[in-house]
Amino acid sequence: MPTLRLILGDQLDINHPWFRVADEDHLYVMMEVLPEATYVTHHIQKLLAFFHAMRTFAHSLARSGHRIIYLHLDAPDNLQDFGDNLMMLIRKYNITRLEYMMPDEYRLDEKLSKISGNLSVEVNVYDTNHFLTDRYEVQRFFEGKKTFVMEQFYRYMRRKHGILTEDGKPVTGVWNYDRENRSALKPGIPVPQPLLFSHDVSSLETMIRRMNITTFGQADSRRLIWPADRTEALQLLGFFLDHLLPRFGEFQDAMSVRSWSLFHSRLSFSLNTKMIHPGELVSKVVDHWRNHPEIPFSSVEGFIRQVIGWREFMRGIYWHAMPGYERMNFFGHDRPLPGFYWNGKTRMSCMRHTIEQSLQYAYAHHIQRLMVTGNFALIAGIHPDEVDRWYLGVYIDAVQWVEITNTRGMSQYADGGMIATKPYASSGKYIHRMSDYCSGCHYDVSARDGEFSCPFNSLYWHFLDRHRERTGTHPRMGMMYRTWDSMEGTERRRILRRAEHCLEHLEEL
Repeated sequence: MPTLRLILGDQLDINHPWFRVADEDHLYVMMEVLPEATYVTHHIQKLLAFFHAMRTFAHSLARSGHRIIYLHLDAPDNLQDFGDNLMMLIRKYNITRLEYMMPDEYRLDEKLSKISGNLSVEVNVYDTNHFLTDRYEVQRFFEGKKTFVMEQFYRYMRRKHGILTEDGKPVTGVWNYDRENRSALKPGIPVPQPLLFSHDVSSLETMIRRMNITTFGQADSRRLIWPADRTEALQLLGFFLDHLLPRFGEFQDAMSVRSWSLFHSRLSFSLNTKMIHPGELVSKVVDHWRNHPEIPFSSVEGFIRQVIGWREFMRGIYWHAMPGYERMNFFGHDRPLPGFYWNGKTRMSCMRHTIEQSLQYAYAHHIQRLMVTGNFALIAGIHPDEVDRWYLGVYIDAVQWVEITNTRGMSQYADGGMIATKPYASSGKYIHRMSDYCSGCHYDVSARDGEFSCPFNSLYWHFLDRHRERTGTHPRMGMMYRTWDSMEGTERRRILRRAEHCLEHLEEL
């Protein structure tokens, strides 16, 4: 048995060339280790979903005739470390060569590289073949340029892969339909119930509790709702195409108490564990649109932009900027994360709803993450490290390469504008326009100051005022500073006093 192949928990691609032929010359290993379960506090559903998907994948390989060792978290011979486990297996099975696929996370890439240097066997590293770009393609694309603009990269990707283009031009004459994708959910618009799965993983939860792993959030471990394998990922994709895609574009930024998933695909967990390939996903969406031309093109373009634009762009920024990226703090924010992020106990309706949803389902869509919980953390001056840890732990799809760029970059502007074209800060007005959260809230979204004024309002103006030196000359912020300057001095002082009160009593909001 000369070759040992390591498969990580987010490398569940049954179509990878490794798995085409089963033979006696390759022994595969998958392992659950404590450091991966504890490097942040994870949502219980996230641990359950990853472990269940990993075990399902291992069973699939075994059924296909592959030889595989699976080290359960509580296995007596599990040394709880990638390196120690690999060395133990190399000795036990007289391994002469180790092979692994490139990790997507910087810390694991560094760890496996270090482990490889300490082994006495040959080590070969392979590509996962998952992404449409290599690690440094974004860096090369923007070489010599001062800013990284996603829209430029997105158009390059459309041309490179011939996605909805003819002779290098968009088939409709327009590249981006984002302006058509900003509607709030209208009363009377029916929202399909989401497709949910039902996996009994109660034994997994028992193991996690027995191993004293700290988690948060809620889970019915008898009915885990997330896909466990490629078959279920494709079922989820089919449901999206048939029932959600037609209205995805128009309402992709909408938020509503009526539905936790609205018209979103919820395929990010399947994508980030590599159950399904982004190129395959895009092809199926395009083919479905060609067979159903009544589907608004803005829905198709908006979804594809998320997959080949933002997702690939964020990964490229990650590999360009790490490891320094995780230490960036442009605004110098230093406040701790309020306790209600962990339990949802706040009188702010939008925050309560978004956080409670996140705790219940380990899911929130991009606008809830960016313009509600992320926006509040930004204008309240929460330390980016604390924001990162929460986002990395709470969401089912959170792996660092995509989480940290969206959180520290897009949401918190901690990178000083490497990703976002401006700080994504707003008052309660935006949330009121895009959601029904404000109805019945303890706070008045129309008021800037006073005991019952929406905290988002005063904190927004306070954020602009205290960071004027950093953002006052930003071309996309000028109008807001002119609005602030046009207010009477007494009004500005009342707003700042209200904001100071909110900041001093964050836990009580």
